[in-house]
Amino acid sequence: MDVGELLNYQPDRGAKRPRDEDSREESRSKQKTAGRDTGRVLVRSEPDSEEQTGDGEKILERLMDQDGEDPEGELVDESTVKKMILTFEKRSYKNQELRIKFPDNPEKFMEAELDLNDIIQEMHVIATIPELYHLLVELNAVHSLLGLLSHDNTDILSITNHQRSYFIAVVDLLQELTDIDTLHESEEGAEVLIDALLEGQVVALMVQNMERLDETVKEEADGVYNTLAVIENMAEFRPGLCTEAAQQGLMQWLLKRIKAKMPFDANKLYCSEILAILLQNNDKTRELLGEMDGIDVLLQQLSVFKRHNPATAEEQEMMENLFDALCSCLMHPANRDRFLRGEGLQLMNLMLREKKVSRVSALKVLDYGVIGPEGSDNCHKFVDILGLRTIFPLFMKTPKKMKKVGVSDKEHEEHVCSIIASMLRNLKGQQRSRLLSKFTENDCEKVDRLMELHFKYLEAVQLADKRIEGEKHDMVRRGEIIDDAMDDEFYLRRLDAGLFSQCKSFLMDKITCCPQNEEFKESEQKRIMELLENF
Repeated sequence: MDVGELLNYQPDRGAKRPRDEDSREESRSKQKTAGRDTGRVLVRSEPDSEEQTGDGEKILERLMDQDGEDPEGELVDESTVKKMILTFEKRSYKNQELRIKFPDNPEKFMEAELDLNDIIQEMHVIATIPELYHLLVELNAVHSLLGLLSHDNTDILSITNHQRSYFIAVVDLLQELTDIDTLHESEEGAEVLIDALLEGQVVALMVQNMERLDETVKEEADGVYNTLAVIENMAEFRPGLCTEAAQQGLMQWLLKRIKAKMPFDANKLYCSEILAILLQNNDKTRELLGEMDGIDVLLQQLSVFKRHNPATAEEQEMMENLFDALCSCLMHPANRDRFLRGEGLQLMNLMLREKKVSRVSALKVLDYGVIGPEGSDNCHKFVDILGLRTIFPLFMKTPKKMKKVGVSDKEHEEHVCSIIASMLRNLKGQQRSRLLSKFTENDCEKVDRLMELHFKYLEAVQLADKRIEGEKHDMVRRGEIIDDAMDDEFYLRRLDAGLFSQCKSFLMDKITCCPQNEEFKESEQKRIMELLENF
């Protein structure tokens, strides 16, 4: 390397971090972007004094050392943050003024845009002191940042390769400011910031800008990813904003992005995750998705996996997110009818027969689809499409492949028992007779299996009860009070031990013994009595 090359050396300008799996979990290094101005000064001044000596190694070493220095090493206090915010406001106003004055001459305001982008990068340091977030609100910086989200210049890259769009720069800053760990460091400062962002319709602005970005450009695809990260951070800190975010266009954009005919990438995976978060424990967002024909979108995307396994672990994660979103939607009664009309039962039945990875989640979706009185139509349709031929083999024997995909025997048996119990409660007429006749086949082998499961989980619950009683005795001896919260915890432990499955098997036994089929009732009661005697 000659001296000329050394003199042309440029320090790292703080390029956008990659979006691979490892880098997602790392916070942005503040030194990268802050080193930009330092690099500019070095290029102008340092080489002049070293050029005469011709000592290239010393030049390179010195440049590298300067590039690695922390320009923000001085203490960042309230006064520093105020100066930084005021500088940002001045540059923002100057840029806006020049753009209005010279709308058709970008060269006139290019330098102002570069200066504005630089101060935005410097403001990343504020993310290290969340207790001063209130200054962003009091000095109107949040309002100005949100104003830049609707900036006319969506892609400044057309002017210079060293700058990015304002939208990407602002979202990058917001991602660090709303980092969930940072928000929890100062609850008061976080509340003030989140309130100001929501008041400024931040979700609506970000959705509008994501519509304008071209994800075939890597930097803009990164901008979409970071936008979703901001939404996830805010939703985790304040779950109540999910409804408002969905109504501001986020739900519609997520559905559009998920069904877009684009190669699978990190953004599609993130969209599926955000969608599942929005639908979790929220009836309003579930209803909204149903009204947007979201059930059909989910079924269309999942249909790809009925005969093919996901190609990668990331694609499998996306598939599971979509299944979780579908399960959440089916908890809203009106969506079960949409699921029926969208031929969701036929798709789940095919997945159960094909024995692919999707079979595990399809069983869970089917459970959610037939449960309760609202699932009566789905129960009848499932029998009509010969679903009994699919579900009873799963009832008689738990597939070995279930364990390979991280599903326990207990979880599989719970879903199967719950599905059959729902059908026993909801089916009428010919469909009910077809179901009951299944229990009389092959010398009532399904009754044997039913009692086997009943005894299996009865024993598990008895062991759990014994441990719980011992814990209660110790608590009373220590003078501790067993309150309602502790009783709820004990009940959940009994359910986890097998009480849920035991109740389902007992319910199935009681329903099948009802006097609607005397011949079946007599044969089943006889078999149950024999099993009880042997037990």
